[in-house]
Amino acid sequence: MNGMDELLTASAAEMAALLASRQISSVELTQAHLDRIAEVDCAVHAFLQTLPEVALAEARAADAARAAGEDLPELAGVPIAVKDVLATKGLRTTCGSKILENWIPAYDATVVKKVRQARLPVLGKTNMDEFAMGSSTEHSAYGPTRNPWDLARVPGGSGGGSAAAVGAFEAPLALGSDTGGSIRQPAALTGTVGAKPTYGGVSRFGLVAMASSLDQVGPVARRVLDAALLHAVIGGHDPKDQTSLNSPVPPVAAAARQGLAGDIKGLRIGVVAELGGRGYQPGVLDRFSEALTILEGLGASVIPVSCPSFKFALPAYYLIMPSEASSNLARFDAMRYGIRVEPATGPITVETVMGATREAGFGDEVKRRIILGTYALSAGYYDAYYGNAQKVRTLIQQDFENAWEDVDVLVSPTSPTTAFKLGEKLDDPLAMYLQDVATIPVNLAGIPGISVPGGLAEDGLPTGVQILAPARADAFLYQVAGALEAALEAKWGGPLLDQAPGILGQGGAAGAAPGTGGGPISEGGVL
Repeated sequence: MNGMDELLTASAAEMAALLASRQISSVELTQAHLDRIAEVDCAVHAFLQTLPEVALAEARAADAARAAGEDLPELAGVPIAVKDVLATKGLRTTCGSKILENWIPAYDATVVKKVRQARLPVLGKTNMDEFAMGSSTEHSAYGPTRNPWDLARVPGGSGGGSAAAVGAFEAPLALGSDTGGSIRQPAALTGTVGAKPTYGGVSRFGLVAMASSLDQVGPVARRVLDAALLHAVIGGHDPKDQTSLNSPVPPVAAAARQGLAGDIKGLRIGVVAELGGRGYQPGVLDRFSEALTILEGLGASVIPVSCPSFKFALPAYYLIMPSEASSNLARFDAMRYGIRVEPATGPITVETVMGATREAGFGDEVKRRIILGTYALSAGYYDAYYGNAQKVRTLIQQDFENAWEDVDVLVSPTSPTTAFKLGEKLDDPLAMYLQDVATIPVNLAGIPGISVPGGLAEDGLPTGVQILAPARADAFLYQVAGALEAALEAKWGGPLLDQAPGILGQGGAAGAAPGTGGGPISEGGVL
């Protein structure tokens, strides 16, 4: 590997240290990532658009600020990718939908504004399932994203573009959004780290809403400390967001460093009985069991926990989320912004134009969820469906509250399976929805969660370990995640992504699979 390859595979924290010591410049670092995108994204399709001129201008500004002696944030000069569900001033924001294919916002989302203020150059906008509706990034109007571990497989969704960009070394950091697992599930499937902060802990202003009571912006990275550092940048109160918590950002970076030092002795870790077993791939459960053994070896106590209402989480979510989505997407009426399509025949009226525009602009999955949500909110069925789903949501929240009396954090597999093949579940929406069975309860309760790489399953593909904490206790996530990451990487001899086939020529089809006791790694990576 040449020096530039080593630079690309460094952690964001390591890149930040090199920038702070002026061993590299932000322009060099940003250009290296732009070159990497040009080299491999034709195969991965993680990005919907790249912004070379914008990114390099922001990198030059970061270098100039450092040269002038300004007191800069730790990540200043480290480039970042942004999920295309976040508004970017003067730059196209599509949400993966044809209905917004030419929308250019007049403002930045608060989180985008914060990363720019922290001097992180924005590389581009990443692909996603249309309006964040999907678990595979196959529902994008602009084509699917592919998993860097195996280009024949999905990277998860809806934020598969952000996860794939980070996993393919096209970006060291990315912003995602998580409504039912859309940061954590892609992280598990791509061998990366993804965190969903406490609801309200990160501003949602400028996030194009899918389900307002569930959506949350969060970090995507390759290492736990990197995610924590980005979380610290984007977190905090925002008066523009009425759901924003008026409280300090938890000490997530300090907690991650504490965890990386192996300091979790005495922590009580609960294993959720309802988030495992039947329907989970054997290799996923094997890696999860190994992670529990490691946590116990670090001095934590592992305690079985039952959350009986979790078995109703999936149906409750798929009533609440479509109901809120149908309401939020009503704004796309062809009158204010987005595309406008007139009917080919018949009169030109508000109703006919709106119908033609939505028919042409929305994809099948979005239409499916709008119809389901509108039905659930209809006068004759509101109490039976939406009302009862909200009652189940309360029961799930109570299950979590009961659990916190006995444990400090909860753990489970992040996804029941490894990455499935492109097209495998497109004709079976229920099978697709089941991919989020372990992540959905977190959004219904508004608590924080993180996914960290757990090793490779029997098929040579990544698995994820999910860690959950009480609301506003995000620091616990990073402490436990950091400890687990450090122990697993010591076992593997480095980060899991270093073993991925095809990525920068590392690993290889005949390599040993970390966490499996050997065996082939699946072919079909980026290169």
